[in-house]
Amino acid sequence: MGLEEYKGVFIYAQQVDNQLSSIAFELIGKAKELASDLGTEVTAVLLGSNVKGLTDELGEYGADKVIVVDNPELETYRTEPYAQALAAVINEYKPEIMLVGATAIGRDLGPTVSARVATGLTADCTVLEIGDFPLNPVPGKEDEQKHNQLLMTRPAFGGNTIATIACPDNRPQMATVRPGVMQKLPREAGRKAEVIEFNPELVKNNRYTEILEVVKAVGNVENIMDAKVLVSGGRGVGSAENFEMLKELASCFNGGMVSCSRAVVENGWLAQDYQVGQTGKTVRPSIYFAIGISGAIQHVAGMEESDLIIAINKDEDAPIFDVADYGLVGDLNKIVPQLTAALKEANNK
Repeated sequence: MGLEEYKGVFIYAQQVDNQLSSIAFELIGKAKELASDLGTEVTAVLLGSNVKGLTDELGEYGADKVIVVDNPELETYRTEPYAQALAAVINEYKPEIMLVGATAIGRDLGPTVSARVATGLTADCTVLEIGDFPLNPVPGKEDEQKHNQLLMTRPAFGGNTIATIACPDNRPQMATVRPGVMQKLPREAGRKAEVIEFNPELVKNNRYTEILEVVKAVGNVENIMDAKVLVSGGRGVGSAENFEMLKELASCFNGGMVSCSRAVVENGWLAQDYQVGQTGKTVRPSIYFAIGISGAIQHVAGMEESDLIIAINKDEDAPIFDVADYGLVGDLNKIVPQLTAALKEANNK
């Protein structure tokens, strides 16, 4: 089968408990850009049980088509039936590109499916674009260059370098993308997608698991990805007790929250739910305070798209100042309380 038979940009529209995850809309937003460059359409793939009511929302966020696999076996996520369903969609409809969210579900589903349809997968992509491959053709061999390839960029070697990867000889070209990296389009009320119902046979085998009980952990941890203002602390904050100072600063803003670097989690000062960075969450707040954070590339990868970055660090050569819009060199134990007091005074006027 020729590669030219594969057409369209597909995204996996993750739903949990019949509620679409935000990553589905973020992937559609990026897929629309890629599809525009390729002159093709965006198709969302929706797997679940009694999920047909979610198709309108996918249309309003930009999907041109929605392929629905509705089957009681897909009520709760399990690797085997979901992998069979998505692989069947790919084999039947032959997408040129297949994007999956790098969520707990997507990190399991994406690689499983890519192996079954015999293609590659680039994980944790930060940039996706259409271009030529190889990027730097050998002089005299320019005619061997392949056009309209999906160029997938991701941090490599622990975030110390950036790699751009292509999959020129297999289809679909597959990538996973972390939540918060791509931006969803504004919702267009009433916009409709063409709905295609597809019912592949799901075969029970020895890889099927049986769900005995679903236990939902109830926590009161707010999601730092939703915060408008983040006051983020690093190793330089010094202790868990000193984070009270950062919480005080965050409380000066409506929608302000505390977050942190990996070192803080490793020291046990804050839970991993609050970690920003390559092994934490990707955030895009209006204001990001980086306090006592040196600015390792792994951390910067998770916050560099913030609208305004304010860094406070005693080391004037700290890499964080390279990405900061404003930098304060000095003792955070003096600067943060002064800043908090000034903001409280301003709020009370």
